Amino acid sequence: MSDTPFGFGLPPEEPDDGDEGKKKDQQSGGGQGPANPFGFGGLPGAGGFGGGPGGPGADNPFAAMFGSLNPNDLGAAFQQLGQMLSYEGGPVNWDMAKQIARQTVSQGSPDGTKDTSVGPAERKAVEEAVRLADLWLDDATSLPSGAGSAVAWSRAEWVEATLPAWKELVDPVAERVGTAMGDVLPEEMQAMAGPLIGMMRSMGGAMFGTQIGQAVGVLAGEVVGSSDIGLPLGPAGKAALLPVNIETFGKDLSVSQEEVRLYLALREAAHQRLFAHVPWLRSHLFGAVDGYARGIKVDTAKLEDVVGQFDPQNPEQLQEALQQGMFQPEDTPEQKAALARLETALALVEGWVDAVVHAAAKPRLSSADALRETLRRRRASGGPAEQTFATLIGLELRPRRLRDASRLWASLTDARGVDGRDAVWAHPDMLPTATDLDDPDGFVHREQIDFSELDKMLGEAADKPDLRKKDKDEDDSKGDDAE
Repeated sequence: MSDTPFGFGLPPEEPDDGDEGKKKDQQSGGGQGPANPFGFGGLPGAGGFGGGPGGPGADNPFAAMFGSLNPNDLGAAFQQLGQMLSYEGGPVNWDMAKQIARQTVSQGSPDGTKDTSVGPAERKAVEEAVRLADLWLDDATSLPSGAGSAVAWSRAEWVEATLPAWKELVDPVAERVGTAMGDVLPEEMQAMAGPLIGMMRSMGGAMFGTQIGQAVGVLAGEVVGSSDIGLPLGPAGKAALLPVNIETFGKDLSVSQEEVRLYLALREAAHQRLFAHVPWLRSHLFGAVDGYARGIKVDTAKLEDVVGQFDPQNPEQLQEALQQGMFQPEDTPEQKAALARLETALALVEGWVDAVVHAAAKPRLSSADALRETLRRRRASGGPAEQTFATLIGLELRPRRLRDASRLWASLTDARGVDGRDAVWAHPDMLPTATDLDDPDGFVHREQIDFSELDKMLGEAADKPDLRKKDKDEDDSKGDDAE
């Protein structure tokens, strides 16, 4: 690793013979030619663009970072880079992300399928499947329907509908990278490098916008609904299925498209019930993601390499570098606990959905077992888009302990019935922990905490000030009568 910030080379020393010396230096390759106006591209540790330290670099930190550019060249460089990265919003250029996601969708998925508009027949089929799924789920869970409507989305419509949720998930991590891109500058330069830091953060916004856009676009070619990854990505109360992806999913399963669609509708409708009637669950899951993200540290050494080798004429380098990952979870007890909470929460959601859907589908669909196993394997392995997000935000968006969680919910159903099982969602403190997934029988037979008594006590406590006021008024009245 070079000692120079970001791997940028220091400028050559000012020659004693004035302009003639400068010309000689340029002829010998020490200066920066017009082909690379930004002065980037020097490999860390390779000696940079010029000779040793000294000369004007001590008075002009920008010259030290950009080689032999004069102030006019530097201004032109900033202007050109500003045109390329004109975004001035948050840590992610979401306009760019949306554009690239739509472009990725329009190119089609790796299996060759293209996105298509959803026709009336497909919309009707999805609506009927969700309606029937909700009827079946009434026997499998005490939670009422959570889908106020059922919609059929194209891949492009899925992108549009889920971007707000991705923004909430990714922005906190991207903010850390934006800060880190300024922090890798030496302290003595940070006060003088305001424009450079702003440029770097804009570049970071573009980097993330590009990568998030590509990942969302690829994921749009894989998902079959709005809740495939266990998080509520779509609008509340709207059960959504993607007919083009459902057809691709069921193509090689030797199962009728009607059964595949109905089974996936059961999963979507079950997710909708859970998120609609467990009001704290969404914030619990997103909070777990945020808590884990706060413990991720940025690999500043890799970040230096990325910025130091950045070539404005080849922005794909940024994408390739970022795909290699620059996030490292901190090996601390707090971070391990945050990861355990997140993995357990994702597993509990998916495990509950798996158990409830199986209970509803098993008596009615001959292919229920095969479809269940297919979905489990699909969730366990993840797709290329999930792997991309793992490098982007240091998080694999799939539960590791789905089977353990599903067994625990099934055991709860046997021991306490459907109502007793679903009552566990009444409060976050009632949820099983990672330890409980290791010992489901111990959790099932543990004495259940009755939070209704606590709520009753809190309600009575809230009423007590009124009682005290009533008693005081009565005492004052007695006092007045005595007088």
